[in-house]
Amino acid sequence: MSFDNIKLEKGLYTTGKSFTDALESIDPSENYKGTSLEGLDAYERQLKRFDIKVSGTNSDCISKFFATTDSAALFPEYISRAVSTGVEINNTVNDIVATVTNIDSLDYRSIYVTNKNEDYYVQETNEGAELPEIKITLDSKLTELKKYGKMISASYEAIKYQKLDLFTTILKRIGTSIAYKEFIDAMAIISGDDIEVVSKVGSTLCYQDLVALWSNCQPFTMNTLICTTKILPALLSLPEFTDSNAGLTFHGNGQIGTLMGANMIVIPEDVNAIIGFDKNYAVEKVQVGGVMTEFDKLIDRQLERATVSTITGFNAIYKDSISMLGV
Repeated sequence: MSFDNIKLEKGLYTTGKSFTDALESIDPSENYKGTSLEGLDAYERQLKRFDIKVSGTNSDCISKFFATTDSAALFPEYISRAVSTGVEINNTVNDIVATVTNIDSLDYRSIYVTNKNEDYYVQETNEGAELPEIKITLDSKLTELKKYGKMISASYEAIKYQKLDLFTTILKRIGTSIAYKEFIDAMAIISGDDIEVVSKVGSTLCYQDLVALWSNCQPFTMNTLICTTKILPALLSLPEFTDSNAGLTFHGNGQIGTLMGANMIVIPEDVNAIIGFDKNYAVEKVQVGGVMTEFDKLIDRQLERATVSTITGFNAIYKDSISMLGV
């Protein structure tokens, strides 16, 4: 079936797949290799079909989506994509999660490992002897899932002549706000009461404290550090950060260098701790699909009180890959 005669309707949002995936099953992108449409996904081909420009100085007005009943079915996916773009802008969550688990229900139990540090190393075993075990346990608690989003409060008449590029900017900001709240939830996992805390050597922060934090993460690799803007001045004042090479990097491009090979993330929260962990093993993100929109309202031009939201939660995978330094 050619992309320019596909019947677009609400049912494409209720297939159990994303709208784009539902379109791809009807109009596979692989059919367009070697053509002028190569590189566009099924949704983008529909935008081209109806000549809808969603970005740039020559972007169309919102009303362009509602020129036909078919093109109106593209509007909820436009909303979802714009919000998702905002989620990905400066999305610090991606810098701290090891894996993302997609689920299709609101009940989910994760697994965790109960081994001691010394059990993570593979030991030589004599022939016929029993191999050491790694104990994987189903969590006794359900993963706490939280819903974040916004309700759009604007009549179609009020915004139909607004440019899509401007509307996209507003929607992206919703996504950025969602990403920030998700990061705070992830922080609650890696700074929980069951995470081991390393005490400072003296009354002020010193490099020896950071070495202790690094050592406490073993046998994992401390490749990520999180500190707050409150602690950052003391950290940047350490001699190891004020040498000539580190200074050239920081003063040249404003980027904070790595400390002991760890990527540093600075957050504005008032937390009196530096958190070090192995990004590859510490945190699992659980999500129920992606960005969800009330497609039926949006297709019918009932923008007022239509919601855009996500449902996510977080779990610690290897808790002993995380360590905190009390400051």
